[in-house]
Amino acid sequence: MSMPNTITHDQDFSAWAFQNAELLRQGRFLDCDAANIAEELDSMGRSVRRELASRLRILLMHMLKWHYQPERRGTSWRLTIRNQRTEIRDLLKENPSLSAQLPNELLTNYADARELATDETGLPENTFPDECPFSLEETLNQAFWPD
Repeated sequence: MSMPNTITHDQDFSAWAFQNAELLRQGRFLDCDAANIAEELDSMGRSVRRELASRLRILLMHMLKWHYQPERRGTSWRLTIRNQRTEIRDLLKENPSLSAQLPNELLTNYADARELATDETGLPENTFPDECPFSLEETLNQAFWPD
């Protein structure tokens, strides 16, 4: 058996994580740093949600640019759209519970994507609709390209 939990979360996160993982595998639950383990698990869940939101914002921004600046369409925008869709699909495959949050995430992140598209294109903000012009299905569909 390994030694009791002697490395604190604040001293060395990596060593703390490995030590607590080993204690859990050994069933030594009373020796684990349960409060910090719970906090780290919460943090991991928030991080995955933030990643989904970030990828959705980037995807929507590029879809807006694609739609409203057809003369500037290029490989870079196409690859960004494809890559974000693929990464979102993979994220949802690994975290299926996030699928239920997608409609709200689309609404929430569209406003930020609109601002980003305004900043990047130099077009007036009112060029882009107040409401997301793409359905969730269109947004995530690899075959959909806004004309």
